Amino acid sequence: MKIGVTGGAGFIGKYVAEVALERGHDVVVFDTRGRIPLVSRENAIKISTVMGDVRDATAMTELAAHVDGIIHLAACLGTQETIQNPRPAAETNIVGGLNFLEACTQYGIPGVYIGVGNHWMENTYSISKTTVERFVRMFNAERGGKFNVVRLVNAYGPGQSVAPPFGPAKVRKITPSFICRALTGNPIEVYGDGSQVSDMVYVRDGADALVRALESAAEGIVFDRAVEVGSAYPVTVGAVAEMVRAIVANKKASAGLPHDAVDITYLPMRPGETPGTPVVADVNTLDMVGMNPADLVHLGPGLEATIDWYAAHWLPGYLTAQVARREPTIDIFSRKTGSAEGV
Repeated sequence: MKIGVTGGAGFIGKYVAEVALERGHDVVVFDTRGRIPLVSRENAIKISTVMGDVRDATAMTELAAHVDGIIHLAACLGTQETIQNPRPAAETNIVGGLNFLEACTQYGIPGVYIGVGNHWMENTYSISKTTVERFVRMFNAERGGKFNVVRLVNAYGPGQSVAPPFGPAKVRKITPSFICRALTGNPIEVYGDGSQVSDMVYVRDGADALVRALESAAEGIVFDRAVEVGSAYPVTVGAVAEMVRAIVANKKASAGLPHDAVDITYLPMRPGETPGTPVVADVNTLDMVGMNPADLVHLGPGLEATIDWYAAHWLPGYLTAQVARREPTIDIFSRKTGSAEGV
């Protein structure tokens, strides 16, 4: 099957492309960006790329005309970031979602829509994403659609974008924020008191579920509910912070470096989030796509692999930039201190 992936150059999209290729499919990435980081050179040459915007109905129709199914990932992200100005998210997420549904329906091809775990929360992102879930049900019931919904709850893993002050991303995500702070010796910042319960899903597991859901839709199997990808063992946000600080401290110790764990500080709860409401997945739904919750990557090994990636691929560039700005920092894995005089 030739699979179109909207937002395919994004964090989840590049893993979806990898999984789809491994499962024997061809991939066409549809994105406003041209490059697909993290995809191996061997796999990158197997991927076709189409530059386009999901808000463009004509472009989406053209994509649907040249593929056998579409996984729709493209979205305007952000919880607190989209509250003051909800229009861009509404346009991208709702109009783009409708364009996806219309294009697939026009050509009679299957589709998978990625939902959100906190679909009940009253913030722009959750509202706009969940609106399209309702349209999915309408298209399936009234227009002969072949669409499945997959909800990923807090996807994390190597390659997730980093927000200021450590990177240029517009949206701050839990895992890269925690990891980058711990690697650079800064206190980990937690919104709220850390007691919020949230699943964490290793991104490759989520990508696997998305591809499998499209394969099911292509066979005419339309689920009566969303597939939810999370964890059989939900944790608190505070526990995730503790795990990150402990893993980084252990890596410092293994490298023979000072290994005091960084502090954890607590900030006011972010706007748009509901305090005290667990964000967890019903992992029993994974059975619909032939996945077993016991086979998902556990949080400990997943965080360790993710930390290793940031230490190897993000930290060196960050330290180099700090040296150029004459801001002394310590590379915890090489014993080197950056300063105006050099490294």
